[in-house]
Amino acid sequence: MGYRVQVFIRNLCMILTRLAYIRCPRTPTPVPFILTLNYDNLSIMMDITKTLLLEIDVQNDFCPAYGQNGGGALAVPEGDAVVKPLNALAAAVAGAGGFVAATQDWHPAGHVSFASSHPGKKTGDVIDISGQAQGLWPDHCVQGGWGADFHAGLDLKPVHLIVRKGFRKGLDSYSAFFENDRKTATGLEGWIRGLGIDTVIIGGLATDYCVFFSAMDSKKLGFDTIIIDDAVRGVGLPVGSVEKAVAQMRASGIAFAGSGELSVSLFGGF
Repeated sequence: MGYRVQVFIRNLCMILTRLAYIRCPRTPTPVPFILTLNYDNLSIMMDITKTLLLEIDVQNDFCPAYGQNGGGALAVPEGDAVVKPLNALAAAVAGAGGFVAATQDWHPAGHVSFASSHPGKKTGDVIDISGQAQGLWPDHCVQGGWGADFHAGLDLKPVHLIVRKGFRKGLDSYSAFFENDRKTATGLEGWIRGLGIDTVIIGGLATDYCVFFSAMDSKKLGFDTIIIDDAVRGVGLPVGSVEKAVAQMRASGIAFAGSGELSVSLFGGF
């Protein structure tokens, strides 16, 4: 190959490289921003592409009557009020490049958490299962039944992952991260670490049980954690359990913010 040909090829490669760079610029790295929450005077560095919205157990059995349905077996007062703010935030988070996951209680018939599985016991009783305290509830969220379905108004289109928990007959699950033996993982942590998530925003049911345990585990695992305070509702059993759960979460460094405040801070409003 002659010298002139070599020079021509080298110059052509340089030109093509420049054109490729001009036409296909690198995607800029998202710039994190500071979200300052008014409630707890906390500042959290957030990058929306590293943020997860976690919707906890927004299922028929945890919601009061709506439409032609008579209400769930373990309906949380005003449980369906979480649907509207969660839908708005889910669409906004997913649309901005963040992630959305939803948990689903998925119990087999005769589950250990059902009072009906323990003769002589009733809802609200606490028993010992292999050294673990187990609260007893009405039969609820039975696999494949209407009660286990998500509330019909919950928009699942933005949801990237559904985590089913409590599907082992002898093991209950409150947290989105671990079953109640505190050892068996649901797989959620691995999934979000693989995505590089560093902030978890939580809403759903119920404040004093599955939301509480999920938020506490999220914080313990090292994620910045925010509760959407108008997108959660509590059972209130025993009396004072909601207030106690909220106090413990705040004391652990978990932030609280309204969906409106988050929407303005993150997206300039819905």
